[in-house]
Amino acid sequence: MTDSTAVTSVDLETALLTWIPQQRWFAAKGSVVVTLDIVARVPLSSGSKEDVDAEHLLVDIGLDEVGGPVQRYQVPLGYRQSASEDLAAWRLPLPGYDVVVYDGLRDPAIIALYGEALAAHTSVDSLDFRSVAPDSISSGLQGRVLGAEQSNTSVVLGEVLLLKLFRRVSPGVNPDIELHRALAETGCVNVAPLRGWIETRSDGELSMLGMAQDFVAGASEGWTTALKSVSDLLAGSLAPEDADLDFAEESRLLGAAVAHVHADLARQLGTSEQPVVASAEAILNRVEEAAQVVPELAAHLPAARELIARAEAAGTTTVQRIHGDLHLGQVLRTPAGWLLIDFEGEPAKSLEERRRPDSALRDVAGMLRSFDYAARHLLLGSSDVTEEASERASRWVERNAAAFCDGYASVTGSDPRADAALLGAFELDKAVYEAVYEARNRPTWLDIPMRAVARLTRLA
Repeated sequence: MTDSTAVTSVDLETALLTWIPQQRWFAAKGSVVVTLDIVARVPLSSGSKEDVDAEHLLVDIGLDEVGGPVQRYQVPLGYRQSASEDLAAWRLPLPGYDVVVYDGLRDPAIIALYGEALAAHTSVDSLDFRSVAPDSISSGLQGRVLGAEQSNTSVVLGEVLLLKLFRRVSPGVNPDIELHRALAETGCVNVAPLRGWIETRSDGELSMLGMAQDFVAGASEGWTTALKSVSDLLAGSLAPEDADLDFAEESRLLGAAVAHVHADLARQLGTSEQPVVASAEAILNRVEEAAQVVPELAAHLPAARELIARAEAAGTTTVQRIHGDLHLGQVLRTPAGWLLIDFEGEPAKSLEERRRPDSALRDVAGMLRSFDYAARHLLLGSSDVTEEASERASRWVERNAAAFCDGYASVTGSDPRADAALLGAFELDKAVYEAVYEARNRPTWLDIPMRAVARLTRLA
């Protein structure tokens, strides 16, 4: 019988020190890991006949220098005497042991343990499994991991539930869980219903580890759907409105869905008026800092300052809880309509920042930037991009951005484009963020956000 306790914490820490920085979900790429401490090893009983053991680890990682920033991660681990090729690909480097230790969320048998704990809404050592109602999660659900992995890991239980574990753990209320709970209370139909969540307390402080919500089988990601439309347009000779896969009606419906979510959040969690100056100053600081990283931005600074000053002149704006990181990859098209997913906000921001009320225009700006990326990234890497193709891509962006705003206005009665300066400032903020990312990670993509910066500053 496999026994996880046979592996010492010291050896696990040594293995994790090299293994965690290689994972896609590790948030401190480029930083030097100087310390790693296991702060919790929670045993999960398999209760099955399989020769498998499981643990849920919480790990603190110190970065850059002793006494520097510390990040906490959760690492579910599986233990087997032998493992299939698929599981072995996720193993930790632990020489000297006759047991395979690996990422537990790659093992259906271990995924099922989390489903059982949620169904029983029980506590396992320091882990508390919560459900919105006693019968909201069924027992006996089999699990599988989803292929895409970013800052979180998502698994499917019984093809009816999606369980997402937040790999990086922050103390406090997770906005994804918080906002899904709030939207559930309004009866919002543009999110998948929340069914349960996992939390823990360390030194009396709450941290939320994961959430379970309805899994929407057969849903199409907004980004993928939009790309099909752009590909169809660029491959043909028709105008965007005449193309077989014209996306404008979908964009209009998506705009209405986002507006409904904003309205439901405002009704449930409230709104307030806030001086624009705070947001304007923050945007200006980010633009000027970005120019130190991307020299091409320097030429646009005078016009950028003018645009931001015009936005500030609006005086005040309404703020509320918003999605915070909205783009085409954060929406799903189902037969019933559009759903918004992943309400965590921008991963680079602190939990406090992600829970801070903001203008709904920030979400609108994020989606407008996503339309631009969907159209323009397909032109990258092609040696025969014609001026006509570039113009057709621009027309696709304009058509879908307008349709999205029309759909939004049909619900709220207020067109986002009416606040042109503030919307432009939020678009600029996003485009500058993109420019820094592309300069550091994908220099050949830098042209996409730089085109947007040029367009927005020309309008200043």
